[in-house]
Amino acid sequence: MSEIDLTQYKGIWVVAERTQSNKLAGVSLELIGAAKQLSSQLGEEEVCAILLADNDDANPMIKQLSEAGASKVYLIQNDCLKDYSTELYTKAICDAVEMKKPSIVLIGATTTGRDFAPRVSSRLNTGLTADCTELGINEKGLLAATRPTFGGSLMATILCQKTRPQMATVRPKVLPKPEPDTSNTAQVEKLDIQLDASIAKTKILDCQSLCETLCARIDEADIIVAGGRGMKNAENFKILEDLAKALGGAVGASRAAVDAGWRGHCDQVGQTGKTVSPKLYIACGISGAIQHLAGMNSSDVIIAINKDSEAPIFGIATYGIVGDLFEIVPALTESIKNKQLSPCS
Repeated sequence: MSEIDLTQYKGIWVVAERTQSNKLAGVSLELIGAAKQLSSQLGEEEVCAILLADNDDANPMIKQLSEAGASKVYLIQNDCLKDYSTELYTKAICDAVEMKKPSIVLIGATTTGRDFAPRVSSRLNTGLTADCTELGINEKGLLAATRPTFGGSLMATILCQKTRPQMATVRPKVLPKPEPDTSNTAQVEKLDIQLDASIAKTKILDCQSLCETLCARIDEADIIVAGGRGMKNAENFKILEDLAKALGGAVGASRAAVDAGWRGHCDQVGQTGKTVSPKLYIACGISGAIQHLAGMNSSDVIIAINKDSEAPIFGIATYGIVGDLFEIVPALTESIKNKQLSPCS
């Protein structure tokens, strides 16, 4: 492959993701905040969002992207973009990149982002660092994308030196969401990208909202009560559901619990599940394998309940309780219900 002129590539793009309910995914705003920080390190490169939507009103999403700090929103509107399609999204983004030539493209490491991002990078003949937890700019002005490797036991920082754009997918909830700035007004530019619905190999006939709702709840919850192998069976998760309900939170699970069939994958927290960052994370019967810790160790407060005093989870816990979770958790729930304890205690 012949060398390309890297100097013609300018600016940082964030691919804005829409949920099935036509709302902006939280990770898109997190990436706008990260792009602003990268921009300041590069000497104020332009921060742009690219939004793919149908012909319904996209102004609410544009407003959110603007208030998050985007200086420009590239809008691609077409009726065939109403539902996500691998082929249509890949073509639209590739055509837009080839037209405008951004230097960096950031994508959320969601189910959707993980689907189209490698296809886009392959079609553009460029590199992609997947599932990142940290972004920076190195001394040569290159995107330094950091991700876990070897089962999370090491962190690798990867550079894309010879091709453009530099691409990375970033896990939701690992980066802070910027405070809205209502004074910022992004310029909107519509891109004329020709799309033919016939290239889509699948067609969505119907959407069931239950799984999406549950997944979103884990991603967005301020309080999570999670269970692991120590829960012993699926029925015992009822005591965690009771505690979560009393706290106004959600129920999560370790990979061991999901693999055992006790909870759905929507509830899985960890390297191969959801990355969460709640204000309070209560780990019940979770030993603390490094793959699980990678998905929740940025939580503000971590409470670990485990009968094994040597469990690795205690190494990162804010508070640890050594004991029988089947006695401790119901007692906590009862105390909260009786207002003897509050979630902030």
